Amino acid sequence: VADTGFWFFGTIAHDAGKRPSGVKNFRMQQMVDASGRPIDRKWKVDAEGLAVKDGIATVGFERDQRVAQFKIDPDNMKAPIRQLDYLVPAHELRQNRGFETVAHANPYGQHAGGLVVVSERSLDKAGNVYAAIIEGPHKGVFTIKRNGDFDITDGAFLPDGDLLLLERSFSIARGVKMRLRRIYGESVEKGAVADGPVLMEADLGYQIDNMEGLDVWTRDDGALMVSLVSDDNHSILQRNLYLEFILHQD
Repeated sequence: VADTGFWFFGTIAHDAGKRPSGVKNFRMQQMVDASGRPIDRKWKVDAEGLAVKDGIATVGFERDQRVAQFKIDPDNMKAPIRQLDYLVPAHELRQNRGFETVAHANPYGQHAGGLVVVSERSLDKAGNVYAAIIEGPHKGVFTIKRNGDFDITDGAFLPDGDLLLLERSFSIARGVKMRLRRIYGESVEKGAVADGPVLMEADLGYQIDNMEGLDVWTRDDGALMVSLVSDDNHSILQRNLYLEFILHQD
């Protein structure tokens, strides 16, 4: 899903060496309202976070702050079937720093497959990032410790129950950086300040850009994979990149 209000469908193709080589069966649709009319006002469809489960797409939106669910139909996407209570007080969500992460927890872990949302940089008085468990047995608001000048742009749960976060930093002097941080699953709890170690950090000395999307999946050979995607913001100075990494477990 794009922050300009479009759905994208397709399959990542891989070469003989299991490296990503392209996209197969690509198609796209514009988001529509309850009457089926395309929505062309960006502030209404600034989609930033996506989680898919059982044929339902759960999307976090900025500007017009909300978390909505859609029935997935690649040939005919319709208006949302429901809006979810995101629990974080609406006045605490910053205009362009809302929910960037929407993730289903491990189905066999403490949250029993519940739904977790994390904002980009909506901070509490202590400077920590607002987040919430909005579905599952332990519903409630928590925060994530902000580490340096990085903002959270996406996340997904690992099989062991930890939450893997993608973070981004930008300044005119230093350019763009990205980081992966592993948040301990047991610290994702109502009222807690969740935290965890940095696994990887990269700047423009590597093949990165404005990294905004992350997913975790298992390859057919059992490797635990992390996919990252960037947003070029329609700029000739930026790129849309799709990257894959193997996450080696210690």
